[in-house]
Amino acid sequence: MTNLDSTDKSAEDIAWVSFLTPLSSSALVDFCQKDIERLLRINPFLEFKEWRDFGDNRFHFIVRNLSQADPFELDTECTYEIQPTGLKLEYKNGLKLSTIFQVESADKGSKLTITDYYNPDLSEEEKWTQLGEVDKSLQVWASDLQQYLIRWNKWARFTPWRWYMTKIWQPMKPTARRITYMLLWISLVEIALILLGIGIYFTAFF
Repeated sequence: MTNLDSTDKSAEDIAWVSFLTPLSSSALVDFCQKDIERLLRINPFLEFKEWRDFGDNRFHFIVRNLSQADPFELDTECTYEIQPTGLKLEYKNGLKLSTIFQVESADKGSKLTITDYYNPDLSEEEKWTQLGEVDKSLQVWASDLQQYLIRWNKWARFTPWRWYMTKIWQPMKPTARRITYMLLWISLVEIALILLGIGIYFTAFF
């Protein structure tokens, strides 16, 4: 369940990616619609500086996008529309006009397609001058979102796990998540070595 189907239709100002998930289609629709901030923060190339929810299907965020060689900042208001098969986001500022999350049924789960729509009215010159503001994170975001959904399907029924992912992991910057992950593995290795040492000691002297 790790294969991604994607393309970049630059001539049509559209980029999309599809992937399979173990969730039912109804559960996946609920996941996408229930917490939009979580959905966006799973993207490992986005560093959020501000998030304000106005209610009435509107929110505002300031984000640093790390998907380009020279990171760029986006400060925009966003509106969203709940749809029967997913979700549509529309951005007030930036090159990207909208993002659509569409859910379909699939064997043993569901399929999620994420489609980014860019401004088709820009001239070729404008496109070239703003090339550094194109969001190149779609494929990596989809991969991380797929892995998140696999873990969600397995662990979400456990309240401590949900609390950690919502209250601790989600607000972290991507770099902090990577550091935390490394420290966790180092700690596990240290514990394993200590237990191994204790086992060797008792085997040798008792």
